[in-house]
Amino acid sequence: MTETRQDRIQSFAFVIGVSASILLCTGFAASSLTGFGLSREIELESRINPNDAPSASLVRLPGIGVGRAEAIVAYRKDFSKKNGNTAAFQNCDDLQKVKGIGPKTAQNISEWVKFE
Repeated sequence: MTETRQDRIQSFAFVIGVSASILLCTGFAASSLTGFGLSREIELESRINPNDAPSASLVRLPGIGVGRAEAIVAYRKDFSKKNGNTAAFQNCDDLQKVKGIGPKTAQNISEWVKFE
C-alpha cells in the first residue's frame, strides 16, 4: 500500500513539475514575442542630413541598407566634384537620383531626413 501511495505522490509531483515548466515556457515565449515587434522600429535621436551624413548613419534609415547608403555617399561625392559646394540633395525627391532609391523609399525616409 505504501508503494502505491508513493507512486501516486511521484506522479503528482511529476505532473506539477511539467505543468510549471510549460507555464514558464509559455510566459517567456509570450514576453519575447511582444518585444519582437518593438525591436524592428527605428529610433533616431535627430534627423539625418544626407548631404553630410556618413554611410553608417544613413544605414539607420528605414529601407536603406549598406549598399544604398554607400550609393548615397558616392552620388554626393560625385555631385560635389561636378558642382562645387552645392548640396547634392535639396529635398527627398533628389534622393531618387541615387540608384536603388525610388519614390516609395524616398517617402518612407522623408520623416527621418533633413536638408540644410
